[in-house]
Amino acid sequence: MIHKYWRLSITLIGLIPVNDRFWVKLWFRINQKILLMPMFPDFLPKLTASLTESTSISFAQSIQSKSILTSLIPQPINTTFLSKGQGGTPILLLHGFDSSIFEFRRLSPLLATQNETWAVDLLGFGFTDRLLNLKFNPETIATHLYYFWKSLIDRPVILVGASMGGAAAIDFTLTHPEVVQKLVLIDSAGIKNNPIISKFIFPPLDYFATEFLRRPQVRENISRSAYFDKSFASSDANICTRLHLEMPRWNKALISFTKSGGYGNVQQKLHLIQQQTLILWGKNDNILGIGDADKFKKAIPNSQLIWIPNCGHVPHLEKSKVTANYILDL
Repeated sequence: MIHKYWRLSITLIGLIPVNDRFWVKLWFRINQKILLMPMFPDFLPKLTASLTESTSISFAQSIQSKSILTSLIPQPINTTFLSKGQGGTPILLLHGFDSSIFEFRRLSPLLATQNETWAVDLLGFGFTDRLLNLKFNPETIATHLYYFWKSLIDRPVILVGASMGGAAAIDFTLTHPEVVQKLVLIDSAGIKNNPIISKFIFPPLDYFATEFLRRPQVRENISRSAYFDKSFASSDANICTRLHLEMPRWNKALISFTKSGGYGNVQQKLHLIQQQTLILWGKNDNILGIGDADKFKKAIPNSQLIWIPNCGHVPHLEKSKVTANYILDL
């Protein structure tokens, strides 16, 4: 992209008379501003250019895309992910419902100081391709995740799931126990039934329900409710929660996943988890509440529950250093 710009720029300067100082100065000023603009991968939506916080900008610039072959369909699935750090047991981060790997913009750099760290957009979510001939449900998500792991990591991991990502992590751990060395659940879903939106996912309300979720004010309200400290719900944070909504077939994939029943209630299977499990929970979670934390602790045999005070539903964003330290000490 940069090289194409410079070829055009060099061509244009050749058209400017050398004795015309005004146009020469203007050309240099324009080029200077363009050079200072952050460059993002072309598979991210244009809205990415509106990010203002350095952490978000740096994270967006680091996102990669890889064509992953799976057993789901003949053609590969372009899958977005982030990979940072070296050494230690690989850490694999799974985001929540109607979200993306941007959830981990603060946590992943901290984990990467000691461990190889990955974050991936689950099938049907984030910036991973939502192909027309794909179904979006827990089974296809687990299959896609397995092939992503097999293609790029291929070693046992510390699997970290936040909110719905926690339910996805539990399901994946039970389906592929050989892949998961340790499990971390952050304010995890899986005890309660599906989100309220599932009651409205039928024609024609399914379309209106997803369009309601698309509204910037709705995203902002959801973002604010996720934090104990409302200052974290900045305009940049709001953009991060909206970016994946710009992807093709976002609403259709969301409807498909919700109609599948999602992860529903995995409580009956929790006793089957053999891996050492760390449960991190914001003491002031207003999204899922705090009652489920003890239920996870009681149901998972080899588990530890740690409360994070003055923290809402997203400790990985609101208390990223504390969260990172607990994970790295596991």
